[in-house]
Amino acid sequence: MRHAALVVVLVALALGVVADISAEETLTVLGDSLTAGFGVGREDAFPALVQQRLRREGYDYRVVNAGVSGDTTAGGLRRVDWVLRTRPSIVIVALGGNDGLRGLSVDAMRENLEEITTRLRASGARVLLAGMRVPPNYGGEYARTFAAAFPAVARKTGASLMPFLLDGVAGDPNLNQADGIHPNARGQQVVAERLWPYLTPLLRK
Repeated sequence: MRHAALVVVLVALALGVVADISAEETLTVLGDSLTAGFGVGREDAFPALVQQRLRREGYDYRVVNAGVSGDTTAGGLRRVDWVLRTRPSIVIVALGGNDGLRGLSVDAMRENLEEITTRLRASGARVLLAGMRVPPNYGGEYARTFAAAFPAVARKTGASLMPFLLDGVAGDPNLNQADGIHPNARGQQVVAERLWPYLTPLLRK
């Protein structure tokens, strides 16, 4: 009986009668420790919270957390091929924080982000670039140039932009761990909430 049923399914597939049973799309988050959930665990990191909301609101997406603690934009660029193997429909690029904390070249960071975004978009993926900022003690000129790099990349590559990933979280001790850098569980919830309006225009039901 099972053999007969299998034959029917195979014939139907050959005739194009049966819809693709793996209609679920992939949303990959390419990031660093903020994405990986440093100090809280991946189940409490914002990609997992976004996955939960997608399910609640009827979107058929599988979220892949590609966060690596300590990663810079150069490291993210080296991982683009791996990201593309997930065959993502959407990629959130949340990199740059470690470039800033290490005082790395803003020009190099911008070039890395441009190449990452260009390669992802060339694959057909829709890209949401999440901006970052550095504390003012890094120097006013560096901080301004750093923050301006993200909208510049978005304009040049056609990516969507969330101006600041830690909007509403940065600087709030109630939403951050003791290091003042990484969001706690509640902070991760705020990140997911603030990210959602920028993500929804890229989603398809």
